[in-house]
Amino acid sequence: MNDTPKIHPPETLEGWYALHQIVAHPAGLHPSEDEQRNTAATLTRLAKPDGGGWSCVARLIGSLSDTMFVHFRPTLDAIGEVQRALEKDPYIQRLVPTYSFLSITEAGLYHITAELARDAAARGGAVGDEEYRKTVGARVQAERASPMVARRLEPPLPAEMPYVCFYPMSKKREAGQNWYTLSLDERSRLMYEHATTGRRYHGRVQQIITGAIGFDAWEWGVTLFAKDPLDFKKLVSEMRFDEASARYVDFGEFSVGKVMTPAEWVRS
Repeated sequence: MNDTPKIHPPETLEGWYALHQIVAHPAGLHPSEDEQRNTAATLTRLAKPDGGGWSCVARLIGSLSDTMFVHFRPTLDAIGEVQRALEKDPYIQRLVPTYSFLSITEAGLYHITAELARDAAARGGAVGDEEYRKTVGARVQAERASPMVARRLEPPLPAEMPYVCFYPMSKKREAGQNWYTLSLDERSRLMYEHATTGRRYHGRVQQIITGAIGFDAWEWGVTLFAKDPLDFKKLVSEMRFDEASARYVDFGEFSVGKVMTPAEWVRS
């Protein structure tokens, strides 16, 4: 008889789809005045679409690329419409794509999943049985109704935090450091510690976590907004000492810049 507990993924909540597009500006490319007006109008139209979500443009600093477009939309099809709108713009057509990242806002319910798994075992049931699914459905709906969770799934663009930092990340799957073989209780403990670190930066950094499993080679994306860019360094440094990051995370490249209005960007 195998007494090893089965490993289960956490329940998750999803919200808006996200697309990060990073481009380089070829040397010698200068948009005409008409192109500047038309491109600024396109980006302004995308910034606050009628169907919900938002877009912004940031001038990157310290990167081989120089611009990052960030888009959030309620559906994947709406993200596709944004992509096609930019592809049709004569000026943006001449920029060189260097990276893109497709994902969706996500709230991982590690604590709730671990709690309900323990409850199922205690009553002699199992994760996924009828009672479990019924209880999960009620708890998930309650979480989705929470203003804090709603803000994570449909995050606003912060008006007073012009600096932006984006990076992809994945959980490790190495011998002795395999996140996906840890028990629910252990993952719940580690993620609670990790979230506690993030909460200390409330009001200084807005964090947007997006899931990319099934959409990208990386598993998650992290988008940070701050008034003071030094807070990116402080937050990420502190989080790297959390056990969840120190033992179980691989990081991709970081892109840092400043959000600009469309008119400012086309003139810069």
